[in-house]
Amino acid sequence: MTADPAPSAAHDDELLSATRRALLRRVAVGQAEGRTPSLVGAVVRDGRLVWTGSRSMIERHAPDADTQYRIGSITKTFVAVLVMRLRDEGLLELTDPLARHLPGTTAGEVTVGQLLAHTSGLASETPGPWWERTPGELRPELADVLGAEPGKHPAGRRYHYSNPGYALLGALVEKVRGMPWGAALRAEVLEPLGLTRTTLLQQSPAAVGFAVHPWADVMRPEAVQETGRMAPAGQLWSTAADLARWAAFLAMGHEDVLGAETVAHMREPAAPPEATDPDGGYGLGVQLLRRDGRTLAGHTGSMPGFLAALWVSVEDGVGALALANCTSGPAVSAIAADLLAITADAEPGFPAAWRPAEQLDSGLLDLAGPWYWGTSAFLLRVRASGELYVAPMNGQGRGSRFHVEHDGTWTGREGYYAGETLRAVRREDGSVSHVDLGSFVFTREPYDPEAPVPGGFPGWH
Repeated sequence: MTADPAPSAAHDDELLSATRRALLRRVAVGQAEGRTPSLVGAVVRDGRLVWTGSRSMIERHAPDADTQYRIGSITKTFVAVLVMRLRDEGLLELTDPLARHLPGTTAGEVTVGQLLAHTSGLASETPGPWWERTPGELRPELADVLGAEPGKHPAGRRYHYSNPGYALLGALVEKVRGMPWGAALRAEVLEPLGLTRTTLLQQSPAAVGFAVHPWADVMRPEAVQETGRMAPAGQLWSTAADLARWAAFLAMGHEDVLGAETVAHMREPAAPPEATDPDGGYGLGVQLLRRDGRTLAGHTGSMPGFLAALWVSVEDGVGALALANCTSGPAVSAIAADLLAITADAEPGFPAAWRPAEQLDSGLLDLAGPWYWGTSAFLLRVRASGELYVAPMNGQGRGSRFHVEHDGTWTGREGYYAGETLRAVRREDGSVSHVDLGSFVFTREPYDPEAPVPGGFPGWH
């Protein structure tokens, strides 16, 4: 994916007619079975909005990709990006206690990273009346959001979703930037990405939120509350067209907002899944889901009268979203995931064309080929990017990509070797003696007697 989708009906032609029909049918089934006044779906492929569709209770009055819906907790992904910008600018670290930058709260010992990943141990909701359904004026200060004893679990021990935790992150952004978090969001994220229809308050055309009776086909409008201090947890309104751009950004980043490497870091698991939800997980402001063999990243959201979901599959280069204007009913998370799967399965993308390296350090060629860890055979491949890939030849066991560092070593990107250092140890004449990977000695032949294999090896018999 790239980060510049161009929402246009003309791009519908890029999908086969059978795919478009299957997508529209999924939206239609979701609207009918979920008993929602309206439902909008959209698909992003390779960074562009390639399909939108909708169904409504009013014939010939279905919403389009420019109709605003409240997106609830998808707001948290935006707040997380603001925090990661502060991290990338060197203004804070994820390991910093909150009190270092935002003193005076009852949660000062929890770290910025724990707040992002919902491992702070803070309560899920605010004390007092339900914040989503009451005016923000009832909670004018952070103390009103947290209460005297906000902790429910020891910090860092488990995943426990916390809406007040994101109120703290919004206040953190305000403190460090010296401006309201909404103003920082507009200047640093929304304007650079062209998200002109993503706002704190609804702007016409916008859907009206409804509560649909669970046992009768009747409904009533839901009140819209401005949530004040809790706004960073779920205040935003957006459109399918804007969220298509956001999906592309969450897949690949944008040079004017956050680089691809930082966004990829946000998508990495930072909190373990709960035992009751083994296919779930959470990164840094990004919800994770394992579904039908795919790893999805994004977020779901809900506010009175609205449901929303957005998922991207980086491996497939596809993202999808679903927006509904009812308090409960349609399974928008599943609908968005299904729209993604329909597209990716019916029209799988093409891999990037193989190209040789334009320029490659000749010393890297000394590392390519087979290596042995004891008697286990490994293959080290050198990519055109200068990355290394090490994996067992028999396809079983630990493998990882390694990216190059400034000091000429490489750092593992995933699995057992994530974060571990790989370095080539050379002889005085410059030839490679062996490869050291986190103290493991890899040699050109099993137990090479000329290499410093720990414990020594007397020879083969």
